[in-house]
Amino acid sequence: MEDRVISPEAGVEDIGLDVSLRPLSLDEFVGQRRLVENLRVFIEAARARGESLDHCLFYGPPGLGKTTLAHVIAKELGVQVRGTSGPALERAGDLAAILTNLEDRDVLFIDEIHRLNPSVEETLYPAMEDFQLDLVIGQGAGARTVKLDLPHFTLVGATTRTGLLTSPLRDRFGITARLHFYDREELLEIILRSANLLGIEVSPSGAEEIARRARGTPRVANRLLKRVRDFAQVEGQGVITQRVAKEALDRLDVDDMGLETMDRMILKAIIERFDGGPVGVETISAVVNEQKDTIEEVYEPYLMQCGLIRRTPRGRVATARAYRHLGFSRPEVGQSRLFDEEG
Repeated sequence: MEDRVISPEAGVEDIGLDVSLRPLSLDEFVGQRRLVENLRVFIEAARARGESLDHCLFYGPPGLGKTTLAHVIAKELGVQVRGTSGPALERAGDLAAILTNLEDRDVLFIDEIHRLNPSVEETLYPAMEDFQLDLVIGQGAGARTVKLDLPHFTLVGATTRTGLLTSPLRDRFGITARLHFYDREELLEIILRSANLLGIEVSPSGAEEIARRARGTPRVANRLLKRVRDFAQVEGQGVITQRVAKEALDRLDVDDMGLETMDRMILKAIIERFDGGPVGVETISAVVNEQKDTIEEVYEPYLMQCGLIRRTPRGRVATARAYRHLGFSRPEVGQSRLFDEEG
C-alpha cells in the first residue's frame, strides 16, 4: 500500500512538489469556489478592521488543499504562518512555546488536529477564546496559576476525521468548512498550471486523460503528472499526449476510473467469489490478503463514491456499474434486487 500512486496521503516525494506548486493567493486557488469566495469576504473584513481572522477548521479527505488554504490565508492577511501537527504537540509546553512566539494576527496551522493530546487541547481552549495562556508555576501546595497574554492569532485546524474532534474544540472555530472532491474541469486546470510551473509540455487531451484518472484529488493529479512526465521523456519525445498519458497510466495500473490493482481485486472478489454479495468485510479481507481496517479506510470510500459497491446490513454488495466496469455479465434476475440498476 505504501507505493500506491493514487494514494491521497502525502508521501515523502510529495512534500517538495506540494510546496513548489502551492498557490500563493485566493485568485490562484482552483476549486472549492464557494469556500474561496467566503474566505475572500472574511479576510477582507478582518483586514479592514485590523483584526485577526476567526479561527478556521477545514475538514475532508486528504489531498484536497487544507494545508494550502492555511498558507493562502496567511499570505492574503500579510502575516506569517507557523505549521505543526496534532501528534507533534505531545505536551502543553510544546504548544506554549509556539504560541508565545507568534506575532499579532499570525496564523497557526495544526494538521491532524483531531489527534491532539487531551492536556494540550485543554491548554488550547483559553488561547483560542481569550488569547490567554494559563501557566502553572511551582509544584505541590506552592503551585500557582499565571495568565499570560497572547497575540491575537488565527488558528487553522485541518482534519480528515471531524467526528473525532471533541465538541468544546469544534465549537471554538468561527469558520468551519468541508472541502469536496474536484471535478474533471478543475483538475484539468490544476494539471495545466502545474505543468507550466514544472516546465512540462502537455497537450490538453493528455492533461484531460490524467485528470480523468486522478480520483478528484489535486495531490493525486500532480503525482500522476510527475510520473507520466517520465514516460513522456523516455518514450514520448518529452511531450505528454493523450496516447502517452494513456499508455503510462495503464502501465501504472491506474484505469479509466482511477482504480488501481487492489481496488479491482476487491470488486472481483465480491463478484467472482460471492456472486456480487452481500459479503462481510472480514471475508473480503481474507480473500484479498489485506487488513480489514485498510479496506474500510483506504479502499472502500472511493469505491463507494464511484457507486461501485454499497454497504448493507448484511455486507458489501457490488453494483451494476461495477459489473460493467470490469466487463462481467449482469447478475441473474433472481439476484437483481441486490444491485442498483442505475449503477
